[in-house]
Amino acid sequence: MSRPPNTDTLSTIHRAFDVIDALRELEGARVTELADHLELAPSTTHKYLATLEAEGCAVKEGDEYHVGMEFLDIGTYAKYRKKGYQLCTQKVTEIAEATGERVQFVIEEHGLGIYLHTEASDENAVMIDRRDGVHRHLHSTAAGKAILAELPASRIDEIIAEHEMPAETDQTIVDRASLDAELDRIREAGVSYNDEESVEGLRAVGVPGFRPDGVVLGAFSVSGPTNRLKADQFREELPSLLLGHANEIELNLRYA
Repeated sequence: MSRPPNTDTLSTIHRAFDVIDALRELEGARVTELADHLELAPSTTHKYLATLEAEGCAVKEGDEYHVGMEFLDIGTYAKYRKKGYQLCTQKVTEIAEATGERVQFVIEEHGLGIYLHTEASDENAVMIDRRDGVHRHLHSTAAGKAILAELPASRIDEIIAEHEMPAETDQTIVDRASLDAELDRIREAGVSYNDEESVEGLRAVGVPGFRPDGVVLGAFSVSGPTNRLKADQFREELPSLLLGHANEIELNLRYA
């Protein structure tokens, strides 16, 4: 993994996370396999794995190492460390039950959209990117654009400079002028749309959720195939439903 130079960081910590990322990507690996993948000496790779195993961050199963369950504890803490996050995950369940589609609550961290909680109550709901913790670019999703629309211009500049605007489909917005115009429309309407911009055949509707101080907390979105999310449902029914639920969250946080 390439990283910009930073004299305030430790290369050994970066390398340890490279090992963890590789274990996840490879879905487990032997020492030699991991060493080849990371272009490290097997002896060095083994030391990293032994250290991670001692901390519960890696586990050895037979001849293979895997990501350890310590990350489940850490991830659960991160997911629920803010009261607003807890309320939003509960609300995702309600919206999924009401719509029968896949619903997610997304936050911005380090310039990317992090899927804090995803749920689908119907077996016919689209299951793309269903795993909590998935990272996505903000400019190509409904939730991501809903968040961007509520950030200061300087923060948007930083995010685009760092992550750029890669095309994910032919419909993805890839130039800043078009994105700025889209964000203006979202601010005016309070609703964002993803019309096959991240995945062909997939549509989504998103709305922001706010903290009591008016700062954006994250965004809810409902995703479904184009053959189901159309016309009034896509442009009117789902936006109205999401806006109502987002308003409930804001009231609960304000008067909790």
